[in-house]
Amino acid sequence: MVFSLAVAGCAGGDGGDAATTGATRAQPTTTPAQPRSPSPTPTRSHPLSSDPRTIPSVRDHEAARGPGWKPRTGSAVVLADGSGALADEARLLARELKTGYRGESAARAGDIELALRSAQSGGAESYTLTTRDGRVRISGPDEAGVFYGTRTLKQALRSGGTVPEGVIRDRPAKPQRGLMVDIARKHFSAAWIEARLREMADLKLNQLGLHFSDDQAFRIESSSHPEVVAAEHLTKAEVRRIVGLARSLHIQVVPEIDSPGHLGAVIAAHPSLQLRGAQGTAPRGAVDIANPEAAKIVDDLLREYAGLFPGAYWHLGADEYVALTARNPEASYPGLAAEARRKYGADARVQDLATGWLNDRAAVVRPAGKRMRAWNDGFFPGGAVTPAQDIDVAYWTGKEIGARPPVEYLAEGRRLINYNDEYLYYVLGEPNQFTYPTGRRIYEDWTPLVIRGTGPVPERYADQILGASFAIWCDLAGAQTPEQVAAGIRMPLHALSQKLWHPAATPPLTWGAFTDLANRLRR
Repeated sequence: MVFSLAVAGCAGGDGGDAATTGATRAQPTTTPAQPRSPSPTPTRSHPLSSDPRTIPSVRDHEAARGPGWKPRTGSAVVLADGSGALADEARLLARELKTGYRGESAARAGDIELALRSAQSGGAESYTLTTRDGRVRISGPDEAGVFYGTRTLKQALRSGGTVPEGVIRDRPAKPQRGLMVDIARKHFSAAWIEARLREMADLKLNQLGLHFSDDQAFRIESSSHPEVVAAEHLTKAEVRRIVGLARSLHIQVVPEIDSPGHLGAVIAAHPSLQLRGAQGTAPRGAVDIANPEAAKIVDDLLREYAGLFPGAYWHLGADEYVALTARNPEASYPGLAAEARRKYGADARVQDLATGWLNDRAAVVRPAGKRMRAWNDGFFPGGAVTPAQDIDVAYWTGKEIGARPPVEYLAEGRRLINYNDEYLYYVLGEPNQFTYPTGRRIYEDWTPLVIRGTGPVPERYADQILGASFAIWCDLAGAQTPEQVAAGIRMPLHALSQKLWHPAATPPLTWGAFTDLANRLRR
């Protein structure tokens, strides 16, 4: 349906109607013409509205003729009947627009109405934004979708001054759209993380990963094992504040305690857990997974933080376990090989012991109701033990020993999150041939199907690819300040947002125009 304003006026455009004109001409020339009532002034005509300029761009805009909407004196955000659950979203929007807020009340001219409509189609993150008759109505089947509609409204005002007349129907192409931050190698303050959450929300990103345990440090306060925590860390009160802000912005926080590798901070406090090879070598960060004490400490931490992070997802890590990068793991680590045979049979290998470790950690987290993921090089084929099917693949690289092409995981029926290190890795100091992504390659060349390197997987696997995450890794922690990191990831996040929300492989704007729009939205 196209909405339009009625045009009042006359066929002649500059006089009365034909009957009046004819009667006037019939008057005798010696009799003065009777004065006529002034013709009504034609109502202003408007061109068809243009699509709103937003990042990400909206999926569908039905144009209409009208002036659009912008706040005016007396404008307020209101809630439709039965939509009280949207009070937080409404108050936030009212603060941002500097308008009033009237709660559940009838919308007036100039108002924005938010409405929950459970029967509305499109999914929980979808919304419909209707602008007509001097009002805006944002509706959706869930709070998340209505919230994203408010982000579209906010951006449309910033970029164009008005919300365009017509109807926007919008929803994301992918359900998981994220940023991951390595806060283990480099400490980031709670305020810095909260600032990223607010930026993410405006871009309709919905997951923040926190990698908070690694060889360099363990960065969140612990009551079960305070001895492993670094001097610079987040307190639990700060984490609760971060999680609370994220929840209000419809962002899930995804914690990661990486194991059985990358546990150097735990080993520093518990040296007896260190893995040792046949020659007595002690590879950095690797615990001895044949030692039950290693499992006990990690499980203590998993149980402790499962309550601190109440979201739906958990990252188990599982990458780069050094024993499995050896040419012959069984010969290099005979203790692990012996334990694998004891637990899983005569033909079991070290990879089976590692897979058993992964499954055991999943069993600790699973009762908390979380969906789990692990790095792709922690999944091994052809063993005596198979990774649990409810662990999703976080695919980051094809360079590691044991890493398989993404199609192999997808062909097994696994769901996958794309962390492609060719496009989506921001590695401080640019070691190992990494370069800081500007966002342009993501915007112009990458799609969610491009999981490894630069080539896409077949389209038939699209539904198994849940989304993607941009990742900040702090390998050389001092290479950039937190402020430089924030500036460096800004345009890559904008590009990622566009490619995960809108399914078109080629975005509607050139990179230059996209950058200009991002700068305009920032002001």
